[in-house]
Amino acid sequence: MSAASPATEPAKRVLLAKPRGYCAGVDRAVIAVEKALELYGPPVYVRKEIVHNRHVVDTLRERGVIFVDETSEVPDGELVVFSAHGVSPAVHAEAAERNLRTIDATCPLVTKVHKEVNRFAKDDYDILLIGHQGHEEVEGTSGEAPERVQLVDTPEDAAGVQVRDPSKVVWLSQTTLSVDETMERVEQLRERFPGLADPPSDDICYATSNRQVAVKAMAAECDLVLVVGSRNSSNSKRLVEVALQAGARDAHLIDFAREVDESWLEGVTTVGVTSGASVPDVLVMDLLAWLAERGWAQVDEVTTANEKIAFALPRELRQAAK
Repeated sequence: MSAASPATEPAKRVLLAKPRGYCAGVDRAVIAVEKALELYGPPVYVRKEIVHNRHVVDTLRERGVIFVDETSEVPDGELVVFSAHGVSPAVHAEAAERNLRTIDATCPLVTKVHKEVNRFAKDDYDILLIGHQGHEEVEGTSGEAPERVQLVDTPEDAAGVQVRDPSKVVWLSQTTLSVDETMERVEQLRERFPGLADPPSDDICYATSNRQVAVKAMAAECDLVLVVGSRNSSNSKRLVEVALQAGARDAHLIDFAREVDESWLEGVTTVGVTSGASVPDVLVMDLLAWLAERGWAQVDEVTTANEKIAFALPRELRQAAK
């Protein structure tokens, strides 16, 4: 009788989400800072982080970009770039008063939400902004009409918020939220305010939504999902949550391949890999190389959308280039 053949181990593989990484708004913002350096030379000041990614910020800092928390830290008359997350009218006014040269790299999809706030405030609506307390985008959006905007972050916020006229209330949202979590808040609010109006168009950006759909498509097959992104990146953190909710056994957020704890790989056959909308793809390629060295050399791309959107550079740079 022949000896039983040893059981073959399941093949190790990586499922690579597409789309992933840079969205059009992030690409535009980073290029805007690079162009400002080319046109004007360092230093170029940037209010807050241009995008929420450590690698991008550190690389630009090495090239002469000075990141500041507030416009007041920029010397009079110098050049300051406003980040992709947007700023309030008060920040624009302060910059004008101090004779600062400005480049507004606000993502056009964030600008769209700002315009929605202005439109509904003008029509005397109460605006319930679904978003995360303290996030720069929320601060800029709320600042368009602070007397009309109320932030709804938690279930408790949704249960406690008060409006003047339930027939004149609308919800808007931060662009980088989890689609599912946002709709949970909307349903909570609609139970209290049946006349709650919807945004004129989807506020959650196409890139945030697309990256979540791609993760959902592969998560159930994954023993581990690694999301490349920084801790202060809202959309990157949401990808970890979405992966776990969609059936991944484990999921972690990392900035760099070196941050992977090898104990996470014990018993793992299929690793899912994706990245947040502010992450350059070189960091994903580094992670794939790191995994390949440890036996996960097979990479299968999971494609759920092909993104072809591009945004023109900020008006100030287009004019300077002429």
